[in-house]
Amino acid sequence: MSHESIPLAGVIGFPIIHSRSPQLHGHWLKTLGLRGHYVPMEVHPDNLAEALQALPKLGFVGVNVTMPHKEAVLELASHVTDRASLIGAANTLIFREDGTFHADNTDGYGFIENLRQNAPDWDPQVGPAAILGAGGAARAVVVSLLDAGVPEVMISNRTQLRAERLAQDFGNRVTAVDWGHASRMIGEAALVVNTTSLGMADKPELKVNLDGLHAGQVVTDIVYNPLKTKLLARAEAQGCVTVDGLGMLLHQAVPGFERWFGIKPKVTEALRDATLG
Repeated sequence: MSHESIPLAGVIGFPIIHSRSPQLHGHWLKTLGLRGHYVPMEVHPDNLAEALQALPKLGFVGVNVTMPHKEAVLELASHVTDRASLIGAANTLIFREDGTFHADNTDGYGFIENLRQNAPDWDPQVGPAAILGAGGAARAVVVSLLDAGVPEVMISNRTQLRAERLAQDFGNRVTAVDWGHASRMIGEAALVVNTTSLGMADKPELKVNLDGLHAGQVVTDIVYNPLKTKLLARAEAQGCVTVDGLGMLLHQAVPGFERWFGIKPKVTEALRDATLG
């Protein structure tokens, strides 16, 4: 006698209290009328391997992964997608029936889909992209921009060495720019991206000279709290097309939800409201 199980998914991190993913996936489950649950789980780094072995046995079909586990899960996965290994981190795990799991990174996908939805006239090939920051998020953005056909990516970071290391990993289409010259880099770019947490609520402001911003540019910030960062407000005042960071969070969730629950969900205004609510 077979029984139908209710698929479970969730997000693991340490801490997990700030995650917006439960509201996001919960909205989709409810509006699509699907049986299933999405659960936030605080998992200490010492217990990560054990938790990932136990979750499939408890009925979980997969999980999202947030800080500080995004790199550690790659070591434990039985299969890692090309983009996850290129980025050096995973944010989406798909559990298999034999207890092994598949690790993917959908951050870059979320970043590009957010731009496509909210700056539909953006043409990747029209000119270079300027990226502020050289952490894990910057890596995902670089991979996705090169993939989309951006001719040149310039990276500037307060610690120059990190920017240089990141640039070296990607060859001659990616260059590191001294933080002191970030203003000039911004002026030369068709797309400007802040991948740092600077400008986020409770974090220091992004201290970069923004005089280079001008009409015709697309400017996006991966920070979504506040939705309109000072960078975006300034860009808007200069006549740039601006895209906030919330859409990246929403779009990166689509591939995982589709794999876990069997339906490709849509990113809508109602979803934005539910995620922020």
